[in-house]
Amino acid sequence: MVILKINGKDKQFEDDKMPATLADLLQYLRVDSATVVAELDGQIIERANFGTTFLKNGQTIELVRFVPGG
Repeated sequence: MVILKINGKDKQFEDDKMPATLADLLQYLRVDSATVVAELDGQIIERANFGTTFLKNGQTIELVRFVPGG
């Protein structure tokens, strides 16, 4: 099992089921990458790099979604 801490909560994945990249994780979570800011281990990741930002066990990910309204 591998663990990613996503927005303060541990999410467990079987070794062969863990998303490889940040883009894969967003797809798994059904989050539109156009509406989110992602921080990985304290660093903001540029949206253009979501597909090339590889994930590994124990990383901390913060996802902030933009919601329209007022």
